[in-house]
Amino acid sequence: MELYDQLEEAKRFIDGRWRGKPRVGIILGTGLGGLAEDIRVEASFPYGDIPHFPVATAPGHAGRLACGQLGGKGVLAMEGRFHFYEGYSLKHITFPVRVMKAMGCEILIVSNACGGMNPQWAKGDIMFIEDHINLLGDNPLIGKNDERLGIRFPDMCQPYDAKLIALAQRIALEEKIVAHKGVFVAVSGPNLETRAEYRFLRGIGADVVGMSTVPEVIVGVHANLRILGLSVITDQCLPDALEPAKLEDIIAVANAAEKKLRVLVRRVVEEC
Repeated sequence: MELYDQLEEAKRFIDGRWRGKPRVGIILGTGLGGLAEDIRVEASFPYGDIPHFPVATAPGHAGRLACGQLGGKGVLAMEGRFHFYEGYSLKHITFPVRVMKAMGCEILIVSNACGGMNPQWAKGDIMFIEDHINLLGDNPLIGKNDERLGIRFPDMCQPYDAKLIALAQRIALEEKIVAHKGVFVAVSGPNLETRAEYRFLRGIGADVVGMSTVPEVIVGVHANLRILGLSVITDQCLPDALEPAKLEDIIAVANAAEKKLRVLVRRVVEEC
């Protein structure tokens, strides 16, 4: 079955159980799933129930699609995402973004937990992604292109929407939330990086590193969505002062930062 037909099948499944019309799609990363509590949920589906959806296996990912209202707008929110290191293809990982577009979304908000390599930033800070580097060694657009889904060679000179970033910056200032702008680099994982790798990633221009987000953004650009990316810095990856990272500590920092992220996302959705 072609991708377009798979999307239509998933869309029919959701349409048959939810009459809402979403404008904003939201992807909630590690430890950030609590944002779904701010949504007035009208329907919710485990990923395994939706045709052709993968199933989330990463810790801290609930694995549900919440459909409802946030800030007066219809939203589709993924409580947990999929990762390359789980063994899924990038086409599989980005399938939900295609579904969001098919359902009528115009804006995509993606969040993640990441390692901070900028020495001036601290754990718990939020970074608005203004650009990214793809070091996954793969691309979700490789293969036959379906013109119904997007053009063959999408331009990536500005994958993250400047007006949405400016809006998020203003809200962060008003809410007294420490936030930065910077570059996100995606690596495959699941291991964390060596000291030499952190030096390399910093040297090529990255401020933070993670194992997600970039594939969804590439497909979001292909689908002509306006995109806002938010990273929560959960650990500091400074090669000359590197200490072993613990997953429980990373999730704890993400959970603590979640309140700030919830305020930002809710107000962005209200005002966008």
